[in-house]
Amino acid sequence: MKTKPKLFLWLIVAPVAIVLLIQAYFFLQICWWVDHNPSSTSFMRQQLAVLREKNPDAKLRQKWVPYARISNNLKRAIIASEDSNFSEHEGVDWDALQRAYEKNSKKGKVVAGGSTITQQLAKNLFLSGQRSYLRKGQEFVIAYMLEYMMDKERIFEIYLNVVEFGSGVFGAEAAAQHYYGVSAANLGASQAARLAVMLPNPRFYDAHRGTGYLARRTGLILRRMGSAELP
Repeated sequence: MKTKPKLFLWLIVAPVAIVLLIQAYFFLQICWWVDHNPSSTSFMRQQLAVLREKNPDAKLRQKWVPYARISNNLKRAIIASEDSNFSEHEGVDWDALQRAYEKNSKKGKVVAGGSTITQQLAKNLFLSGQRSYLRKGQEFVIAYMLEYMMDKERIFEIYLNVVEFGSGVFGAEAAAQHYYGVSAANLGASQAARLAVMLPNPRFYDAHRGTGYLARRTGLILRRMGSAELP
């Protein structure tokens, strides 16, 4: 008679313990990255595996550069395009999520995400690209861990060095070299705005660089960059 209660207890305790261990792993990894640079991310490894299905010798293009050696033009452009409240929120911008939900409901499809820079970094560092409520919830938890352990500048520095800018192209330095043949430090305002606009769908825009939307959106971000607040 005692076997069933024990089994029931284990069915509860074991999953909870596993979840807590996973969270502890994420937290310890984030603690390490406070003053150590990630050599790769979950998303980078996934994309490398995809590239190597076609070319076993494929390599990612990515070079870490310190925050100070990345153009302020690019920093302002990305904040203006991706997360205008980056310096103010604590990892999740609930107002932006609400606006995105309302916009998507009105359009009947996903046209806006509402994810912050911190959430995007959380996803890139640890998670898959698959969409589910469970994955989104885990993204929120990791985003709050990042904000608790790191200041905004460190979060943004890591993001700028690991975010995808094209097929196999990760980080500001590789993107600047790939698209313009310059260093990340020397990106002009128009170049930076264009790179920022590519972020939601970088592989598509890498292959389709002359789209009208890209040109129009770049002009809009250029106008917004002046008011973008840097961490």
